[in-house]
Amino acid sequence: MKTKKIARQTVSIHNYSTIIVGAGAAGMNCAVHLYEFMTRKGIKDAQKRVAVVTGGIKLGASRMSGSDKQTYYKQGTSPEIPDCAEEFAKTLLAGGCCHGDLALAEGISSIREFSHLVQAGVPFPTDTLGTFIGYKTDHDPAERATSAGPKTSKFMSECLQRQVKAYGIEIFDKQEAAHLLTVGKGKAKRIAGLVALQKAKVTDSDWGLSVFLAENVVLAAGGPGALYKTSVYPQGQIGIHGLAFQAGLAAENITESQFGLASIKFRWNVSGTYMQALPRLFSTDANGKDEREFLTDFFPTMSKMATDIFLKGYQWPFDPQRIENLQSSLIDVLVFNETQKGRRVFMDFRKNPIGNASMKKFDIKDLEPEAYDYLAKAGAFQATPIKRLAHMNPLAIDIYKEHGIDLYKEPLEIAVCAQHNNGGFAINKWWESTIPHTFVIGEMAGSHGVKRPGGSALNAGQAGGLRAAEYIANVYGGEIAKYAKQQKEINEQLTGLIKKLNRWKDSSGAAAREVIAEIQDRMTTSAGHIRELADSGKALQEAVALYKLIQRDGIKLKGLKSVVAAIQAEHLALGSIGILKAIVELLNQGSGSRGSHLVLAEDGLEIHKDVINQATGAPLKFKPENVKLRQSILRVEFTGKGKDLFKCATVTPRPVPTERKAFEPAWQDYRESKIYQA
Repeated sequence: MKTKKIARQTVSIHNYSTIIVGAGAAGMNCAVHLYEFMTRKGIKDAQKRVAVVTGGIKLGASRMSGSDKQTYYKQGTSPEIPDCAEEFAKTLLAGGCCHGDLALAEGISSIREFSHLVQAGVPFPTDTLGTFIGYKTDHDPAERATSAGPKTSKFMSECLQRQVKAYGIEIFDKQEAAHLLTVGKGKAKRIAGLVALQKAKVTDSDWGLSVFLAENVVLAAGGPGALYKTSVYPQGQIGIHGLAFQAGLAAENITESQFGLASIKFRWNVSGTYMQALPRLFSTDANGKDEREFLTDFFPTMSKMATDIFLKGYQWPFDPQRIENLQSSLIDVLVFNETQKGRRVFMDFRKNPIGNASMKKFDIKDLEPEAYDYLAKAGAFQATPIKRLAHMNPLAIDIYKEHGIDLYKEPLEIAVCAQHNNGGFAINKWWESTIPHTFVIGEMAGSHGVKRPGGSALNAGQAGGLRAAEYIANVYGGEIAKYAKQQKEINEQLTGLIKKLNRWKDSSGAAAREVIAEIQDRMTTSAGHIRELADSGKALQEAVALYKLIQRDGIKLKGLKSVVAAIQAEHLALGSIGILKAIVELLNQGSGSRGSHLVLAEDGLEIHKDVINQATGAPLKFKPENVKLRQSILRVEFTGKGKDLFKCATVTPRPVPTERKAFEPAWQDYRESKIYQA
């Protein structure tokens, strides 16, 4: 490290071959593999050529999120159910808008990376013969899911972090990403590194800036978690999509977020056994009074209502294809409908579902076969939901107790929440972005299509980390970044950032908290699981106006420590425009309801005669999916021009590679490193 003065600020300069921005399971895995590949290539002191930079090593979705038994979706390992990478890829492609080479690469790398996690110490369960036991999750035909419990991704990132430390790779913690440095133009453009604020070193006279220069940059900072008000993303999961857009990266499928029921006091998905335990669902007024069994107005029998509650376990994500004819996602609509009335919704594990006067009393024996047979096999015929949950998954109770919520004593407040973005930044089969030498892995990468099996994101993050590391080591090598010829460009950007932060000290603009609250309200209302073209268009123009206002007036700092929130507010504002621009474009194409969002339309299909649009008072109607659009992918890119500042284009999904070489020519291609040229 060295320091130098720029615009009267002392800036720390670090030079590496590769920096990894983000310290979750994907980023840590990439660092481990990068060291190993470099070492095999004979690159000396590989540990000194790689660094991990993070805003908080214990923050983010990997460390802080989960569900009843957080799922890792891999290629099947059951002795009874055959599986292969091509079948795995077919499942990933089934929802449409997904590149075939990415799907197949994730399938091929699946067992390799799962085994890597097992060797790293993640406690995935086996039987006496060593079989990794599987179960079905949403959109899963082959029992590919497995779990190490509610904290699966936490175990993954912790085990991989131990490997990173054992290899001697440096981790720079508490570094708030403020700007991605770029050099060159056109096809010669590169992301040269990251500018970050050292959170503990911000003073009255110094912003505590660090610069991490690198030949290669791996973005692994997770999903756009802070963009939504009603969210199950952990509080520490912010995302840096605005910074990536500003640097010039193009995004794909960014419209396709996943939404589902989650607790809101402690942010946690209530999927799996939380629903399969069959708790009572009820609503209250804003003060917790006036309890109502709101589901009973829409279901004809206790059997159907209770079965749908059960099915929300492994049909957890909101799915507009599962609404009609009293399917399980009707429950999400009804929960949302209650919250739109200003009411609150709770799950109560102390009581079984309660019906109305025309319904039979709850009896497990009356469940439809899919639910009854599952509970029979699990031996879960206990008298109350909490006893069934304790029998099937006691860790699901413990995780709430760790956060001050006792399911034996109190109900759990829930809502339909943003949980994951299936899209992200465009990548090729080596997870390299639209800018050479920059790679995107984990939830930031646009590797998924409209739908994905639950837990496949964890596999995708591991596969992406492996692929990026292999390509960097074998193609770009381990040269340490210098950028002497581009120093003027770098200094200009650093000076511009410093001047902007200085201006914010005396800004007449809104405070960061107010800006973020406005963004979150708008995104939850207009970019959530219920969408409508006119509303989304209005939201887009409001988002553009907010961003332009920030550029003009800045963000008011309330104490120097608020500079971190101010930086986040600015890039969240830009990120929200990119997502809203893509949503408006997709709705204009007539996409209809797909993935995990419902598109309202006055001339659409009626959900249920008693499900009312709270804005109009008329029955809620939705537009069915335009399945033809599954054969195209929407790409969005920041231009800084025009009324929306972004442009959209449609690309055709790349097909699944079908070339299969004989062993000898394939071996030769491998020896001669031709596999990195194809």
